[in-house]
Amino acid sequence: MHTTLISATDLSQHLTDDNWVILDCRHDLMNPNAGRDGFAIGHIQNAQFANIDNDLSGAKVGADGKFHGRHPLPERAALIETLRGWGINDDTQVVAYDAHGGMFAARLWWLLRWVGHPAVAVLDGGLAAWQAQGLPMVTPVVARARGAIAERASLVPTVSVEDVVANLATQARTVVDARAADRYRGENETIDPVGGHIPGARNRFFKDNLNADGRFKGAAQLRDEFAPLFANAPQAIMQCGSGVTACHNLLALEVAGLPGAALYPGSWSEWCADPARPVATGA
Repeated sequence: MHTTLISATDLSQHLTDDNWVILDCRHDLMNPNAGRDGFAIGHIQNAQFANIDNDLSGAKVGADGKFHGRHPLPERAALIETLRGWGINDDTQVVAYDAHGGMFAARLWWLLRWVGHPAVAVLDGGLAAWQAQGLPMVTPVVARARGAIAERASLVPTVSVEDVVANLATQARTVVDARAADRYRGENETIDPVGGHIPGARNRFFKDNLNADGRFKGAAQLRDEFAPLFANAPQAIMQCGSGVTACHNLLALEVAGLPGAALYPGSWSEWCADPARPVATGA
């Protein structure tokens, strides 16, 4: 069972395995059609396309009438139906990949763990690592038999915006922001019209989890780099712009052997939507 990362070499040996499902999670925040267009041009054999906006996110405005961010979690039942449509069963090995260092594939990795499925891994180095080895890209799209994955107890914790608000007073937990430094400081109005970060939050850009070749750093190095941010992983809350790239930090923590951190799904896009919530700027 692969539960964090898988190499291109290992994946290439399982492309036709009946009980493996490969999902292409390519996306572009500035061009929502880019992922599907790239998939149509070429993808890993037997891969299916997973859309961040439609398949891996829920409604931006909940039944309570409140805005819950740009990429809220999907309803668990709806996600299970989506997973079954991809042919996923309880014992299926799932592999997710993208062309962006794992920033979108990690969201799918986390969501499967959220519904209790541990056998999911991210292709280390993504499409760049695949192509660097001269491995083939194809255009045919597979049609798989419907799966029967069942919802199980979550393997990962989450916190609500109310939890994060309460933490402002207690500072019992450390919020770690996965956005780039300029967004964290409040200097990128193109992406974040309301700039800044949650007061007290620390910054760990998700790309800092990667080596220059786009593969994840080793466990020991990741442990050393996360150590100054919080005392222990279960005390930490991971967030980003909309709850997507925060999952990259959560994956890195698992690689480092530091499980237990929580995801704040609404993240900055939910937080800054209410002007009553405080905002910090600067380093």
